[in-house]
Amino acid sequence: MSDRSVDVAIIGAGPAGLMLAHLLRREGLSTVNVDSRLEEKIRRTHRAGILEHGSVEMLSHEDLNSRVLSEGHRHDGIDLRFGGQSHRVDFQALVGESVWLYPQNELFHDLATAAHRHGMDVRYNVTEARPMDIESDSPGVYFVDEGGTPHEIRSRYVVGADGSRSVCRASIPEGLRRHYVSEYPFAWFGILTEAPPSAPELIYARSPHGFALISQRSADVQRMYFQCDPETDPNSWSEEDIWAELQKRVEGPDGLRLKTGPIFDKTVLKFRSFVCDPMHHEHLFLAGDAAHTVPPTGAKGLNLALADVRVLAPALAAAVRDEDERLLADYSDTALARVWKAQNFSYWMTGMLHQEPDENEFNAARRLGELRAVVDSQHGKAFLAEQYTGWPDTPASAV
Repeated sequence: MSDRSVDVAIIGAGPAGLMLAHLLRREGLSTVNVDSRLEEKIRRTHRAGILEHGSVEMLSHEDLNSRVLSEGHRHDGIDLRFGGQSHRVDFQALVGESVWLYPQNELFHDLATAAHRHGMDVRYNVTEARPMDIESDSPGVYFVDEGGTPHEIRSRYVVGADGSRSVCRASIPEGLRRHYVSEYPFAWFGILTEAPPSAPELIYARSPHGFALISQRSADVQRMYFQCDPETDPNSWSEEDIWAELQKRVEGPDGLRLKTGPIFDKTVLKFRSFVCDPMHHEHLFLAGDAAHTVPPTGAKGLNLALADVRVLAPALAAAVRDEDERLLADYSDTALARVWKAQNFSYWMTGMLHQEPDENEFNAARRLGELRAVVDSQHGKAFLAEQYTGWPDTPASAV
């Protein structure tokens, strides 16, 4: 039943899995990606839309033909809005960097299209995908293709980029992995609307009514969120009530008015912080949501996944080509150094901007003081700007 052998077998063909395969292709390594989803379903999944400068550099490689620079939108800052007033954090002036608005489904389209163009082996719509024999010298992946035929593909290494419900993560013995989890008592009510942008850059708003994020997707489609109870039924809200709630949370003396339009998607996004440590075991390595998730407030989830594979790819190449596993041995520590910085930033932004259930007057006033301490200080704004736009990779020796 064994089909063939490759250098690296990757479970997951989302952005992290495909980007890793492209990086390894450039290094001359052979790969296979398997994913339980239909390719078209991934293309239509609307998720994160903010890319750090390091992620944009990865996408801008000439062999991907990505549209990130031609169709993405460079954002040089964000607005923190509280007390009915907006306070701009100017990334370019503070740290000389920017972020790009480029929806994840468009990023996936670029990577998947490039995979077809380069003749890469990507199998969608499979079932029962799982790693095999990761503690042996001949690991691999097992899966059943969409026609019902079982397959085993052997490899030198296996990578789990299979999302937050990862089957690969479960292959690390429980006694050897530790899970760090933080739950949040609120969620985001998200909408997609056919409307022009309400602002040139993202607005992060804290109000007595709760948090709101005014984001974008394109010139004609906008993404907006407001804080809600995790058990909220999105279908119980009318369009009129949604727009009234969003407007209430950005109201201020400057007369900011949201641009409205038909709402064609409503969802409640529950979130938590999660880290699996370590991110590898024997010949298995985890990347992206398989190893960690963050609340979306800091726009770190997709960027962390791309940062993982940026570290993992050269380590795998050195191991396969040169029989040198030193970088692989350091992979988990190197990746986790960045992951924990991102966890801290996401937790800080979430706590500072959201309203806790039954929040008392002292804590509400203290959070406003925290926001004021950030926007009134060049150093405070620079700290936020550096965190938001991304850090350089940290070698394990510096951890």
